[in-house]
This record gives sequence, C-alpha cells and structure tokens, in this order.
Amino acid sequence: MDVVLGIDIAKAKFDVALLWPDGRLRRKSLANNAKGFAELAAWLTRHGVERVHAALEATGTYGNAVAEFLYDAGHHVSVLNPAVTAAFAASQLLRAKTDRVDAALIARYCATQRPALWTPLPREVRELQGLVRRLDALQDMRAQESNRLGAGEVVPAVATSIETVIKTLTKEIAAVRRQIRDHFTQHPGLKGQRDLLESIPGIGEATAAVLIAELFDKPYRSARQAAAFAGLVPRICQSGTLRGRSRLSKIGPARLRKALYFPAVTALRANPNLQSLKARLSALGKPKMVIIGAAMRKLIHLAYAVLKSGRPYDPRYARA
Repeated sequence: MDVVLGIDIAKAKFDVALLWPDGRLRRKSLANNAKGFAELAAWLTRHGVERVHAALEATGTYGNAVAEFLYDAGHHVSVLNPAVTAAFAASQLLRAKTDRVDAALIARYCATQRPALWTPLPREVRELQGLVRRLDALQDMRAQESNRLGAGEVVPAVATSIETVIKTLTKEIAAVRRQIRDHFTQHPGLKGQRDLLESIPGIGEATAAVLIAELFDKPYRSARQAAAFAGLVPRICQSGTLRGRSRLSKIGPARLRKALYFPAVTALRANPNLQSLKARLSALGKPKMVIIGAAMRKLIHLAYAVLKSGRPYDPRYARA
C-alpha cells in the first residue's frame, strides 16, 4: 500500500491526513491558496514522502487548484464522488463529522478502496466548462428576477430596479453565448464534437455544449456508464417480496438532467426513434415523467454513440 493523503476541502482552507501503510497518521490544516500548496509540499518532504496517492471529494471548484498542484508535482490523485465517501463513513459507524475526521476518512477510503486515478481536463474543456456554468448561473438569476417581477405587489421603484437587472442579465447571457460559440470556433476538436451531437434530433448547441463540458469530459466504457454518471439509470427498490417503485438515481450533477429535460421533450415529438420509445412505454402504462426520463437516457446513449463512432446520427442505427 502506498502512502495516501486524504484531503478535506473548504473554500478558505483544506485539511490533510497523511496515512502510512503501518497505520501512522499525521494531520495538518493549510490555506487553500498557492502559499498553502507550497507549505503542503514542504510538509510532505519533511516527512520523507516523495509521492502520495492523494484523494479529495469533488466539491465544486474549491479543490481544483490543489488537485492540479499535486498532479503537476508527480503525485497520484483521485477525485471522489461525495456520495461514495458518505456511504463509506456510514459503514465505519462514524459519529463525528469535522474537517480533520473527514480528511482521515478519505485517507482510509483511498487506502482500502484504491479509487481510479484522476487527470486534469484539457484547458479548452475547463474553459468551456466555466463558460457553460456561468451561462447557467446567469439564466437562473434572470429567472429569479422574472419570478419576483411576476409575483405582483411590487412597488414601481422596485419593479424598475428588477427590470434593469433583467436587462443587464439578458445582455450578459447573450455575451456568454457568443463566447461559447467563439470558443468552439477556436477549438476544432470541440467543434467537431458539437457538430456530431447537434446531428441528433432534439440536441441543439446549448445542450451540446453542456454535454461536452459536463458529461463527455470523462472516459466512459459504455453509454450506460455515462447515463449512470448523469443520474439517469433506474434505482431498483426491492427487499425480499417487497417491491417499491423504481426511480431515477439522480446521483450525478443536477445541471446535466436540467440541460436534457427540454431536449428530451422535443425529441419525443421530433425524433422517430424516441417516438417509438414513447409508444412502447405508453403501451406499458408508464407515466409521463418516466417516459421523459427514459428519453433523457436515450439521448445520452445516442450522444455516446456518435462521439465514439465519429459519425453523425443515423436513425437506422438508433432503434429505441
């Protein structure tokens, strides 16, 4: 077993737990900035550690910099789904939850489970991901302001303020959309992926950008694995003779499912293959939301197929 480093990330700091094969454990808290990264490197050197297998949870953007720092320094890095470490904590019957405890827990998980290694995304994908997430945030803010304006009982001065904010947000949304289009133009590889995805009826440029930035930035072995990451595979509820209703797992990023919802609704109307899927599920008495969930999953399967083959969508090879 290698020396492992469990990392619990917060916005301003991160806690680390260094675990040796013989069970020795050392802990430290560091600032989540370049100075803290340098202190971490010096601390590892003082303990005679040349290379670690570091593990941290995927917690938004707060852990990206330290993960990239350790990767560039030649260490092995794993980025974990928080749901996995939460399940591991439950299996260990842990009652306390602090940053120090979580860092040690992540170290023990890494030591015993040997999670897959992580590599940073190419810079152009990271930039696209940032633009896509910014667009999503701006659209959410505009929707919130529009809801406030439509709620009624808004005094004129407040209504004017809200309208001004909506206009500003609308301009910013248009600007970020232009930046995304320009980004694809500047990176032919990404543009080729986008064009393949847009060949699928129901997937437009906005959805294609989200899929490239948030889903197909990872090496999947199958379309089902991609759908599972998006939280679009059924979670079976069964114990003995009791059978509960199956639901979507919804484990992956919510923004993926959000981005696929309306394209799936459109594809059920416009894509013959998904129309046959709808007819088959309707004949089985499946409710509307189950059918839409199945359509979202089908779109991921189609997207995986066109990207893997490098050929545009062909309805002859996409039977529902």
